[in-house]
Amino acid sequence: MSVPVGLSSACFMPTGVETAFALAAELGYDGVEVMVWSERASRDPRTLAGLAERYDQPVLAVHAPTLLLTRGVFGADPWSKVDRSIELALALGAPSVVLHPPFFWQTRYARGFVAGVALREMTTGMHLCVENMFTWRPRDAHSTRDFQAYTPTWDPVGQGYRSVTLDISHAATSGSDALAMARALGPTLRHLHLTDGVPGFRDDHLLPGQGDQDCAGVLTHLAGTGFEGRGGQVVVEVKTGSMTAVERREALASALAFAREHLEGQGRTENVHVPAPTRRRYRTG
Repeated sequence: MSVPVGLSSACFMPTGVETAFALAAELGYDGVEVMVWSERASRDPRTLAGLAERYDQPVLAVHAPTLLLTRGVFGADPWSKVDRSIELALALGAPSVVLHPPFFWQTRYARGFVAGVALREMTTGMHLCVENMFTWRPRDAHSTRDFQAYTPTWDPVGQGYRSVTLDISHAATSGSDALAMARALGPTLRHLHLTDGVPGFRDDHLLPGQGDQDCAGVLTHLAGTGFEGRGGQVVVEVKTGSMTAVERREALASALAFAREHLEGQGRTENVHVPAPTRRRYRTG
């Protein structure tokens, strides 16, 4: 066995769940993470099960609709969103649900969040992998004002979660070190969104190698610390909306090769082509 490397349907939003399954199969991914979205296919268990069978791509995880843009999907109640996502994952045989921490205005939800997540993990057997987020920052690079959008915090380290998703782009946006965060999370880290980024106000979701995070180091760390044995998953989640079909295929093939080479402990990228803009750096001036 090896760590599965999946492809997120978020790469193809706002539509494109079937595209995710088809391209994952074509490129040799191990499965798909389904982002529950306004697209009907993304929340229909029959449709998703049919796609998984047709393309021989299992659903590795379901991403709950806990984004601002999905506030009406699966209803308005935050726990209902989580519970319906768990039901969808169970119906599809997926072991994990990815969810975000509460927004600052969701005070009641936030008060019981850690306990509610733990209870649902215990009663359903599902890994509820709470994802690291970031502060909201102004577009002015000279401003030092950050806005705390999540309660109790965007940072899952030390919050008592049993299962965590580490998103490398979110770590970059917050100015954090993804490798240091992976080390601090220890065995609670069960799910990785493989992407890249740079500090600033934008959540870039670049290809690994295009930002300033040590993506290779994170993968090597996971490979050497029992990630496979605890059912860990790596999912490529990058933005491809501005790419042509050829560029998208090349980019996603590159990300898959990058993941596998470093997860296997080789630490080599001779055969990995990272499309431009390679190593784009954030400038404060």
